[in-house]
Amino acid sequence: MAEIIIYLVLAVFYLALLSGYLTISPLIAALRALGLVGELLRLYGRLLVGVLHRRTPEFEVLPPYRPQDESTKAYRNYFFGPAVRDLRQLLTLGQRMYGRCVGDSFRGTVRENLTAPSRSRLVTVPWGLTLCVGLAVGAVLAVPPLFLLWLLQAVGVGVLTGAARLTAGALRAVDRVLLRAKQLHTGMLCPHCFERVPYPSYDCPRDTCRRRHEDIRPGTYGIFRRRCECGGRMPTLLMLMSRDGRLQAYCTHESCGKAMNADAGHAPELVIPLIGGRAAGKTQLMAAMLMSLENAAGDGGPAVRLADDVSLSNYQVLREVLRIGGHTRGTQRALPRAHSFVLGTGRAERLVHVFDTAGERFVNRDDVDALRYVRAARTFVFVLDPLAVDSFWTRLEPSPGPLVDRTLASPVSPEVVFGQSAQTVATMGTPLQHCRLAVAISKTDLLTEHGLVPDRLDDSAAARAWLREKLGLHNLVQAMELEFGEVRFFCTAAVTTSDDHQLHDSIAPFVGWCLNP
Repeated sequence: MAEIIIYLVLAVFYLALLSGYLTISPLIAALRALGLVGELLRLYGRLLVGVLHRRTPEFEVLPPYRPQDESTKAYRNYFFGPAVRDLRQLLTLGQRMYGRCVGDSFRGTVRENLTAPSRSRLVTVPWGLTLCVGLAVGAVLAVPPLFLLWLLQAVGVGVLTGAARLTAGALRAVDRVLLRAKQLHTGMLCPHCFERVPYPSYDCPRDTCRRRHEDIRPGTYGIFRRRCECGGRMPTLLMLMSRDGRLQAYCTHESCGKAMNADAGHAPELVIPLIGGRAAGKTQLMAAMLMSLENAAGDGGPAVRLADDVSLSNYQVLREVLRIGGHTRGTQRALPRAHSFVLGTGRAERLVHVFDTAGERFVNRDDVDALRYVRAARTFVFVLDPLAVDSFWTRLEPSPGPLVDRTLASPVSPEVVFGQSAQTVATMGTPLQHCRLAVAISKTDLLTEHGLVPDRLDDSAAARAWLREKLGLHNLVQAMELEFGEVRFFCTAAVTTSDDHQLHDSIAPFVGWCLNP
């Protein structure tokens, strides 16, 4: 009987304690719920740092973006794919984290207080049930803030992605406007294959890398800077490249891929083809043109510099040949490479390409078709060798003294060269009616020695009349004036004086007209 009374007293005491505990159990459950919410938020913050910053394998559940093709070799801009990928990773990893954290909390509570308690179940069961209720409430309460954090990030990514794409589009538009202002909207001329390149490719600026990147303009792989796979950074716009920081440009045409001028895209381009028969004097005239610009720059005229090493080395050789009064080697029949130079400074810069082509290429139709650079030209130079005209030897009466050396004459008639080349250039789509033609009557120094020159060397009309009346080139002059919108005649002598190596006075006005449309 006494034992029963004791059990009853203990039961009453336990029930009293339990009723007292029930009054504070909501507070305990609330605290446990807040604890779970805090733990989930802490884990989400750790997850956020891991996905956005640490990027260790444990935070990577989606495959990284790879370049779309081998030509890209660059990392995507964050807001052109990776930001959305990070959102998806956060959603996936967040769901896993939520399920793992809530599940572990429930399992631990049940094990420690209900299924395998280390103390009496009379104590652990009420405590465990209270904690389970708190965990259930906390699991529900944690969902809105977690989703809100993810949603805020998603909104931020959406806004910044839109801003990044608008910025990239605006920069591309500005770039197109600048290229159109420089008359480069149809592309930049490759000095090797003569194709128009819409936008060159560029090598990574790191000496240890040299990966080649095509179309570096703002977009998927960078807005202001593109990041190469090696980590090197390069500007995405020509206007972002300083003079010292200009990247080496390369032709993107499949059959070429050679280096273009470093100034390609930074300045308007002017293409001047030299047309004439073999040994007409084109190469020496071109060298005299460059030398005239160099002398003018020293006298306060526009600055001039050779645009690439090949042009510089070729010009140095030709300049020395002119100074010693020698003869240049005949132009090789292979496709020519442009002799390029930059004229002027700042906004007045122009990239000028002068093409000296073997004379026989203008006689063979198939050869002329290969000279695609003429499609970009609006100023042409026709080098007319008067010694190649038969009537020169029959109509003109030389003064007493040594006769003109007939071996210096071009073996091709100017009429044949002009007729064939003009016809072929026109069929290639060049609007000759909107083009200018400078007719350079070469070897004026030889004509002067024998008194066979026009009355005035500095007058276009006098030179034109001399060709028509003295040489009988009525048809040629008429054909030139019918084909081209503007024709100007010059008497030129690509020689230097023997005493101070100064160019003949005829070169400067000829160069000025060619370069100043």
